[in-house]
Parts: sequence; C-alpha cells; structure tokens
Amino acid sequence: MVTNPKPSGKGNAIRKALNLIKGKTVIVQDADLEYSPEQIPTLIQPILDGSAAVVFGTRFAKGFPSSMALPNKLVNFLLAISVRILFGKKISDEATCYKALRSDVLQAMNLECQRFEFCPEVTAKTFRLGLSITEVPIDYVARNKKEGKKIRWYDAPEAFWTLLRYRFWKPTQQLQEQSKQSASTHD
Repeated sequence: MVTNPKPSGKGNAIRKALNLIKGKTVIVQDADLEYSPEQIPTLIQPILDGSAAVVFGTRFAKGFPSSMALPNKLVNFLLAISVRILFGKKISDEATCYKALRSDVLQAMNLECQRFEFCPEVTAKTFRLGLSITEVPIDYVARNKKEGKKIRWYDAPEAFWTLLRYRFWKPTQQLQEQSKQSASTHD
C-alpha cells in the first residue's frame, strides 16, 4: 500500500503508484464515489477483449447530469470542443475521472501531472501516441463544494493549457513504435 503523508494532488498520487502496477489494466477511482465502482468491469472489458487500449467512462452519453453545476457543464463542453480543434478527435467527456488504460500505455506516457491536469495530459498523450479513446456510458452523481468537491475554477485554465501544451508533445521513437503496435492490435 502506498500513501501520501499529506495531500499532494491527484496527478502526484497517480505518478507515485505507476511503478507498482502489476496488472494489464489501470483505472483511476476517486475516493469521493461520484462514480460507481460496480461499473469498473464494463470500463475495462474493451481492454481485456483487446479491442481498445484506452477507455473513458462518459458522464454525458444522455446529456449533462442535472446535478452538475452550470460552470462545470460549460467547462466540460469547452474541453470537448478543444479536443476536437486541437486533435481532430471527438470525445464527449475529456475530464471524466474514469480513465482505464492498458498499463503499458499509461506507463509509457511519462506523466508530469501534479493535480487535476492528469486528465488532459492523458487525453493529449493518448492521441499523440496515435491511439484512440473508446467511450463507455457511466452513471455519475455530482457533488458540490460542501460535500467535498475539490476541483476549482482555476483548474479549468490549467486543463486547457495542458491540452494545448501536449498537443505538441513528441513521444520518443520507442513510444511511437510501441503505440503503432498497440494501435494495430487494439483499435
């Protein structure tokens, strides 16, 4: 078990755990239970079947949840548009917590994230590696600040900046070759 003596951000916690991965698939689960852990098998199944290397759980398959705050809806909409503009790819939920990846793909991304920019960094690097993102509908129960929601307004500019910054990220030759093999066998 790995713990952080004091909170240091979502991205730091994930990066700290990367060397401890033993399985074929990795999925991020926040402790706040806005997402239902019972849906994890549905999210990882495309990876286990070999039909995908990266799977995002989309909260927006049926539109925006009514419980989600308007600013969050707006930012999520703008993030989806930004992905389409920057990468020419259509995804509905860039900022979802539920991101399932093949372990080797996540470990190959050389993550630099500290906090919530984990999400746009993974999105951008997935596309820059030549891989696609499969989206699977999930259930979602939004929380508010009083209930412990940690994301704040200043995380939005960081998300857009991270997408833009990694739009120009160049994977190493080894990563490019690895992703080509992944893409041909998993997409």
